[in-house]
Amino acid sequence: MKIDTHARCATVLMLAALLNSVVGCDKNDASPSSESSRAAENAVETAVTPSNRVDIPDAVRQNLGITFAKVIPRNVAQTLRVPGNFELLPTARREYRTPFAGRVEILVEQYASIASGTPLFRVDSSEWRDLGERIAATRARVDSMEPLRNAHRAHEVSLAERVALWQERLQQLAEIRQAGGANATQVTEARSTLNSTQAELADVMERDAMLEAEHRVVESELRSLLARRDALMRSSGNTTSTADSGGELRTPDATQPANNDEFSAENATFYHVCARTAGVIESIAVTNGTLVEPSELVITVVDPRKIRFRARGLQSDITRLTDGLPAQVTSAQVGEAGRDESMHGALMLGLAADPQERTIDLLLQPTTLAAWARAGVAAYLEVTLAGGQEELAVPLQAIARDAGTPILFRRDPQDPNRAIRMEADLGVSDGRWVVIRSGVKEGDEVVVAGNYQLMLATSGSAAKGGHFHSDGTFHEGKD
Repeated sequence: MKIDTHARCATVLMLAALLNSVVGCDKNDASPSSESSRAAENAVETAVTPSNRVDIPDAVRQNLGITFAKVIPRNVAQTLRVPGNFELLPTARREYRTPFAGRVEILVEQYASIASGTPLFRVDSSEWRDLGERIAATRARVDSMEPLRNAHRAHEVSLAERVALWQERLQQLAEIRQAGGANATQVTEARSTLNSTQAELADVMERDAMLEAEHRVVESELRSLLARRDALMRSSGNTTSTADSGGELRTPDATQPANNDEFSAENATFYHVCARTAGVIESIAVTNGTLVEPSELVITVVDPRKIRFRARGLQSDITRLTDGLPAQVTSAQVGEAGRDESMHGALMLGLAADPQERTIDLLLQPTTLAAWARAGVAAYLEVTLAGGQEELAVPLQAIARDAGTPILFRRDPQDPNRAIRMEADLGVSDGRWVVIRSGVKEGDEVVVAGNYQLMLATSGSAAKGGHFHSDGTFHEGKD
């Protein structure tokens, strides 16, 4: 009974001391008695139920720069990582030149994103106008030759009828002469008229044949001019060409009705160059009003999504590398939880190695691209070698050291505003990822950035609960 009485007295004295000495973190205007009561309750609860949890509300996460990464299965033991960077594919860049000499007017701005068919620039060229005028003149010749040939055909039919009449007249005169009624003069005159009519008919037929040949030559010339103009417009990305019912490739012409095509008249004066594919204006080689020569470079367009990753591996690893090995590109910075920062593909070895540097190019064409992938961006190529198995791993940055003990802060699955401090059961590491043997499961979130501040705040008091204020200061207890 005396022992119980002394123990009871000691407990009462301890609680009284706590009530007088512990000060809560609540900054509100509360009475000293209520603050002491809350502090006492927290102290008792902490003493009864030790906690390794830390409150990290949204304001604290922002002030401390806390970020998370997910626990994922990785083949850490058999992963080869080499640095590299993205580069443009040879097909990513397209140059636009002018086939004519003339004065250039730029229609786009540098670094502007463009769609296929966007007008890039136009050229005021006398050669382009001459081509249009030749097409118009040749088409006029073609159109004028058809009525002429029709007139010759009508004349030919008329002469053929006259020849037939005079032949019939000669036959009648021959029958009358046999009967003794016609004289030689009439027969001679009829034969002479027939001969002259036949000669005139032959001349008309010859002229008609010449007109037909000339018509075909002019039509061939028109087709050639139209084909050239259509090829020029198609090469410039211009899609205003049409095909007529006769199979000729025709383009809008200023001498023909516009047919409500407002681009036709302007296109007959200026040579327009349009984008063949979508992309971004990389460079503009000339300024507005510049006189350019034929085939001179004007604009370069790049498709920024046509990229591949190039890394340089050591030749000592070449025996472990083969074409087609699964590989991925990962950012140099560990991404936030929930974001897939890796881009997957099949490894392709370079054609030749560098004997001076003792390296070999490792190439990867990702099947999909992350938003941050750009030409020149540095990243890592991770090649999965044969053998090994996937194990749960976290970024090495998520591990902090408290007096040599590896510490990991796992986000509480039940309360996202709280982190759980735990000793990390580490396995093999590849310098960027480290295997966690126990204490976590796939999909858990661990603190990456800000874990050092959490470790300092909880150092030497892992069994005590605590929380951060929005200014980043740490206090033990819940309030």
